[in-house]
This record gives sequence, C-alpha cells and structure tokens, in this order.
Amino acid sequence: MKDAIIKGLRFIGLGFFEPLVRLISGEDSKKNSIETLKKIVAPIASILLFLGVWYSGSKSLYNTEANYKIAKVLKEQGAEEANKMKDCIASGDVSCQPNTLPSPLQVWESYKLLLKDHRKIGEDKEAFKVKTASLNEKRIAQGKNPIVYTGRPSFVDQIKTSIKTVFAGFLLALLIATPIGIIIGLSDTLRTSFNWLIQILKPVSPVVWLLLVFMIVKTLTKDSTSDTSFIISFISVGLCSMWATLVNTAMGVSSVDKDYINVAKVLKLGTFQKIFKVILPASLPLIFTGLRITLSVAWMVLIAIELLAQSPGLGSFVWEEFQNGANDSNSKIIVAMFVIGFIGFLLDRIMLTIQKFISFDKNEGI
Repeated sequence: MKDAIIKGLRFIGLGFFEPLVRLISGEDSKKNSIETLKKIVAPIASILLFLGVWYSGSKSLYNTEANYKIAKVLKEQGAEEANKMKDCIASGDVSCQPNTLPSPLQVWESYKLLLKDHRKIGEDKEAFKVKTASLNEKRIAQGKNPIVYTGRPSFVDQIKTSIKTVFAGFLLALLIATPIGIIIGLSDTLRTSFNWLIQILKPVSPVVWLLLVFMIVKTLTKDSTSDTSFIISFISVGLCSMWATLVNTAMGVSSVDKDYINVAKVLKLGTFQKIFKVILPASLPLIFTGLRITLSVAWMVLIAIELLAQSPGLGSFVWEEFQNGANDSNSKIIVAMFVIGFIGFLLDRIMLTIQKFISFDKNEGI
C-alpha cells in the first residue's frame, strides 16, 4: 500500500510527500523526519513568511498613503477637514480608504466575493434559459438562431475562456511546429536554409503577432458571425508559443543516434515507418521539453493578447479592474495573479505527467 501511494505521488509530480508517507508508516523515523522537515515543513514556513512580509508591506503602504491623504487635505483645506479625513479613514469607510497594495485578508475576501458573484450570474443564466426555453424552441423550429444570454461573464467564466483559448493556441502550435520541426530535422540543408527565419521570428513580441493576425482574420471574416476575438487570440497565442516546439523537435530529430537510422535502413523501413517507429520515439524527450515550454509561453502571452484582442478572458478581467479603479480592484487583480500562476503550474504538471507516461522518464521535473 505504501509503495503504491509513493509511486502515485511521484507519477503526479508530488514526490515531495514521500518522506511523510514513509514517516507515517514508521520507516527510518530519523531520516524521514529530516526529509519531511526539508521538503514539507520548510516550504510551509516559507509560505507563512511570505504572507507575513506581504501583510507588513501592505500595512506600511496603507499607513503611508493614509498619512499622505491627511497631509494633503490639511494643506489644502485646513485642520478641520484633515481631522474628518482621519476619522473617515479610521472608520473603514470605502469612500476614503487609501487605494494601495491590499493585505492577504482583503485578497481572500475579494476571492470569496468573486465566487459569490459567479454563483449569482449562474442563477441569472439559468433563469434566462428557463424564461426563453419555449421561445427558443419556436425560433429553432423556424430555422432562426436561439436567443442567448448576453450578460457579463463571471470571473470563473473568464478563467474557462482563457483555458479554452490557451489549449486551442497550444493545439495550433503543436500542429504547425511538430511537422515542420520533423521535416527540418531530417534535412541538414533545410535546417540551414530556414534557421535564419526561425531566429528572426522567434523573439517577435506577442503584440506584433496579434496585429498581424488581426489584419488577416478581419479581412477573411468580414461577413462572418463567428467570434473573431477568440479566433484572433488563439491564433496569436499559437504563433507566439510554437517556436520552442519547432526548435526542440528539429534538434531531437537531427540528433537521433545514427545506429537507429542504420537499423531502419537494414530493415528497409519506409519513410513514414522510419519516422514513426524510430525517429519520433527517440526524439520524444526533446519534443516534450519543447511542448512544456510552448504551453508555458502560451499561458504567459495569453493575458496580454486577450487584453488587446478584447477577448472575455483573464486578460480582459485584469484590464477592466485596473481601469475600474474601485477600492477592491487591486485585490481582485491579485486574485487573478494567483489564479494565473496556479493554473500555469497545473498546466506544467500535466505536461510533465504526460511526458513521464509516454517517455517512461522516472526523473522528477525541475
């Protein structure tokens, strides 16, 4: 049972819990106690330290901003108004609170508020669906489009949109970069001929790719009713992020052991048989390294692309909250920041798990 749990934890990238499992089972208490301290207790302590520094910093910035506001009112409007401002800040009235770095508690409250808002929007959607059910049946029977809910998306809806966009962009990058990488990797001439183009296009900014895609998509979808913002976003994400996969695939294919190629020749394998039975299996470690980097880059550039393409995802959420300037906007932006980081971490773990499953690599990821 213990070995099965440890094996499962290693497989899903949670091998750092292994010493705790061994300690609970009574195996080598001294050694596993030290390992548990290093791998579990120390990271928890670092989290608490981070929260403590964050709280102290937010409190210091709050006091600095509050003193500045009071001093400004004192200078411009006199002592009486300054005292009113001081009392207002002390009372917690949102109308006069300093708008600066929020504390961990404020961020947690904003997180709960966003979830509450999601539930409320979900109820509104369901009520709308029930209300328009009979009417939509008639419209569908008449060959017309059904009436859809057009209210604002919730924070969770925007997360789903971003995940859908990044996976669509990742799939596009995979479909473009992998075949091209294989073709280039098989030929020294092609690799030398196109290397200059790859090196020039690889560092191009996401904003530039977005503008290029925008020009093309807008021209091709002038009379279309499809969601152009989604199309522009996922194509831009794919083009920005595909280069790591392309380069690693070409490198992996070109560096396959020549003995494998010679064996394929002896067995008289066809071109496609040689690629799928010899070259690709030998190249998988490098290809999956490229895919992991591609997915990470796709998630990083997604926020900026969604912001500019006006796609209703996390990028749009962050920009709207920044523009809003409400007292809780900073807290909501930090909630989005942690959600973005956590999802990015999960995506990387998923790719690592798939890589281990396919390549049978027992080493833990970095």
